[in-house]
Amino acid sequence: MQNNSKRLKVLFVCIANACRSQMAEGWARHLKADVIEPYSAGVCAVGLSGKAVQVMAEAGVDISRQWSKTVDELEETELDYVVTLCPHAHRFLPEFPEKTRVMHFAFDDPPSLAAYAVTEQEALAHYRRVRDEIKEFVEELPETLFETDC
Repeated sequence: MQNNSKRLKVLFVCIANACRSQMAEGWARHLKADVIEPYSAGVCAVGLSGKAVQVMAEAGVDISRQWSKTVDELEETELDYVVTLCPHAHRFLPEFPEKTRVMHFAFDDPPSLAAYAVTEQEALAHYRRVRDEIKEFVEELPETLFETDC
């Protein structure tokens, strides 16, 4: 599947393409641009989370030019891997060509957690934690994909 002369095309998916998948795309572009051509999408597209943009900027990654899109909008893109980042997204994925490997990983949903925050700083703490967890995940790519690949 992998040709060493090309970057792996990896699509990160969550339900709304507002936060987790956007963070993963940003981290992959920032940390792994030499080996991964990252994309992000959602089952639906609700817009890019301002808090996700803010906490990624704090970490030195600008995702402000990314935009929310659906998986269907990328149907013409030949992907090597589709990586779901939430426990529900995989249930709604369309069929992908057999050569595309689909893998499931789960991260907490910052907007859901932040909904119960009393202060803005408490809300942002949820985004920062998930941002850092996604960074650690992306730092291990593409090796994690190969290890999980059957």
